[in-house]
Amino acid sequence: MNEILSFEDEAQAYAEIQAMGYHAMAFDFPAEENDLHWHDFDSVLYVTAGELTVSVEGEDESVTCQRGTKIVATAGVVHREQTPGYSAIIGFSVPLESLTQPINKPLPVA
Repeated sequence: MNEILSFEDEAQAYAEIQAMGYHAMAFDFPAEENDLHWHDFDSVLYVTAGELTVSVEGEDESVTCQRGTKIVATAGVVHREQTPGYSAIIGFSVPLESLTQPINKPLPVA
């Protein structure tokens, strides 16, 4: 993750996403602990409820995020998430219909 910032409310999140020219979508994520992966798009994530812990490859400490946390991420950052469940508004740098699958790209097998 490139930056961990904060935001006030959902209106601010949507306004910032629109100002960036990104594409917004609200999501509810269930409890999950995933493997290291990366994305092929830039994004900005606004945690609106619950809790999310993000670990970035090569960084010593994980970051736990709650409501009001804004995560700015560049394509290609290798990371993993652990959560008991959370809700977020995500701004994608590409139109939603052009997101490639799977969204979470696995690391190459060595």
